[in-house]
Amino acid sequence: MTHWTDLTARATTRLPDPDAQPEFYRGVVAKRFLAWIVDVTVITLLTILAGIATLTVGFFLWPIFFMVIGLLYRFATLSGNSATWGMRLMGIELRGHDGERFDGMQATLHILGYYASMMFVLPILASVVAMLMTPRRQGLTDLLLGSAAINRPS
Repeated sequence: MTHWTDLTARATTRLPDPDAQPEFYRGVVAKRFLAWIVDVTVITLLTILAGIATLTVGFFLWPIFFMVIGLLYRFATLSGNSATWGMRLMGIELRGHDGERFDGMQATLHILGYYASMMFVLPILASVVAMLMTPRRQGLTDLLLGSAAINRPS
């Protein structure tokens, strides 16, 4: 019988090794948090602009507008450069299990995992704990997909 750790280790073998190359993961958790703050701020500003552009309809439908704009923002930035604007500002990017930048499918799966985990408190907390405990600083979605956030190679 194969253990979960065997599966995740095998799925992430093309990512930088956290023991041999720890610089790729140094400070990533704090950078991800700061990037998340930047991204939420950008999405909030875009949602306010959408509310103004729709003659306040967007303000009445704030949760829907915020979620859709966030989804579009994340897809456009993750599928294009494997990093949101906040991540770029912090010098990190997401890499797939193969060590390559995200494509459209990986970005979509990561976004769906992010939204699924953000719906409930326990997955959010489990994701934070996983980021603090795993060698590659992976959240729940990263563990499922075999992806990881790394410091952008120079």
